[in-house]
Amino acid sequence: MEVYFQFITDTDGLKKACGEMRNTAFIGFDTETTELDPYRGDLRLLQLSDGKSTQVIDLKSFATKGDLRTMTELAPLRDLLEDRSRTKIAHNAKFDAKWVRHHLGAELNGVFDTFLASQLISAGDQDRRHSLADVTKFFTEEELDKSMQVSDWSAAELSHSQVEYAARDAAIMPQLREKLAERLKNDELEDVAGLEFDCIMPISEMELNGFYLDESRWREQLEKVKVAQIKASDELQDLLSAGVAQASLFGRSEINLDSQAQVTDALVNLGVPVPESTRGWQLQPLAAEYPVVAKLLEYRGVAKSLTSFGENILEFIEPKTGRIHADFRQIGAPTGRFSCSNPNLQQIPHGQEYRRCFTAPEGKKLVIADYSQIELRILAEFSDDENFIKAFVSGQDFHASAASQVFGVKPEDVTDEQRSFAKRLNFGIVYGIGASRFGLMTGLSQMDAENTMRKYFGTFRRLDSYLRDAGRRIVEERNVRTASGRLLRLRFDESDRQQVASSKRYGINMPIQGTSADILKRSLRLLHDRIRGTSAKLVNIVHDEIIVECDASDADETARMLENAMCSAGEEFVKKVPVKVDVHIADEWAK
Repeated sequence: MEVYFQFITDTDGLKKACGEMRNTAFIGFDTETTELDPYRGDLRLLQLSDGKSTQVIDLKSFATKGDLRTMTELAPLRDLLEDRSRTKIAHNAKFDAKWVRHHLGAELNGVFDTFLASQLISAGDQDRRHSLADVTKFFTEEELDKSMQVSDWSAAELSHSQVEYAARDAAIMPQLREKLAERLKNDELEDVAGLEFDCIMPISEMELNGFYLDESRWREQLEKVKVAQIKASDELQDLLSAGVAQASLFGRSEINLDSQAQVTDALVNLGVPVPESTRGWQLQPLAAEYPVVAKLLEYRGVAKSLTSFGENILEFIEPKTGRIHADFRQIGAPTGRFSCSNPNLQQIPHGQEYRRCFTAPEGKKLVIADYSQIELRILAEFSDDENFIKAFVSGQDFHASAASQVFGVKPEDVTDEQRSFAKRLNFGIVYGIGASRFGLMTGLSQMDAENTMRKYFGTFRRLDSYLRDAGRRIVEERNVRTASGRLLRLRFDESDRQQVASSKRYGINMPIQGTSADILKRSLRLLHDRIRGTSAKLVNIVHDEIIVECDASDADETARMLENAMCSAGEEFVKKVPVKVDVHIADEWAK
């Protein structure tokens, strides 16, 4: 495609360009940067396009005059970017929003993200690709040449080819938005698209804010884990040695503890009824009866801690801030859940020994809030089961209340074992648990597991009907939606019973887990708007948990705003049972 562009290097040109862009409702928007990380590079170009003419602003020519964030000459540009009435169309807008926020001091408002839109439209199709070139080709049949993407954007003078390339990426945006907006409307995805677009700025801010990790505490914890690994390894070798087929003449026989085949052979020789897989959840029921299995699980735990949460985490601390700035992917799973990398802060172990390493700097506090049993509350909303709803509305311990109804005893007479069974079933049904898996989790025989589940569903009959109907619809319709309208298309071979069963489980879980993701994203936007201008800043999220850092003097007010934002978001989607948020103020990320 041919593109008409103007290259702007002065104040008058910038003011005129921004004025012209105010005459259009939809503005193609893009940036070119010298690095991928806003803390390590410069914002070189900023492109604006109405689809016919494109303005390419060279910010290097302004940077020599001072701080771009406070420069009055750039006020028209900041105003345009923050104007909610003008839609800025960008691909992977989070990237551009971070650079604009960090280098220009402006929020990017009124966003249409073609990357997120393409992901929503693909509805879980893992074969679809979502780069700008791929999305453009798929929806407009235009070919985008991306060869200049990795060129030197820090050069004193950019080539005509570089500037033209930059202009073209912005110029295609209005046309691409039209195609995507039409598909979003036809697929009834406009509401969830709005939810995702509104979440871009909060996530951009969170990544820029980063999360403070106390390096000395982390190293102290690593030393403890190393000692624990050596001890667990030695004890496990002792326990397994009697099961090693080839005995040693020189003392204890040892095997490679990280070899599944060698470990399995040793366990079998020791008489352990090893299941088909030695994955943790399948071995767990054997741990109480076989100490060697318990020790194996312990060893694996510490070994994973060292590889996943060792020295490598410290490499992600940004020298300029002393904080970790992880990368959060908004649609990290078809359910709409976030994923995280560099590093994965969502998988930091729950143990206090790890989480206490993430702290509030001096003079600050962490405000930590998480939804209480939000997926079960969503299930109550969807199923409309009177007894399930009653268990929440009563205000009593939910699992004890459920156990009381299932086992026909007074709430105060519920045993720890009965509550444990009810709790495992309550959470298990969200993931389509069956009697066999329930038996493995609890140590019950197949018959006892089936009888317990029969009592459970006999108590929650409408819940049982909802799950059965949901499974039937999945087979018939092959798609499911969350409360916001997020769509997942299921692909399976009807003649393959295993595929059908797997699709049913996933299809039943997706609307529940996905609606939980919807609620979290809505709460992030509400929170972002409420804490603007305060000392509070979002620093981390983990599925149903939000962590905010603020001045110690503002902690109580921040806790109130966080709880209100989360409850308000939840109540937009869950109306039949109360939405509960547990919030507390701390010096470290620990409960």
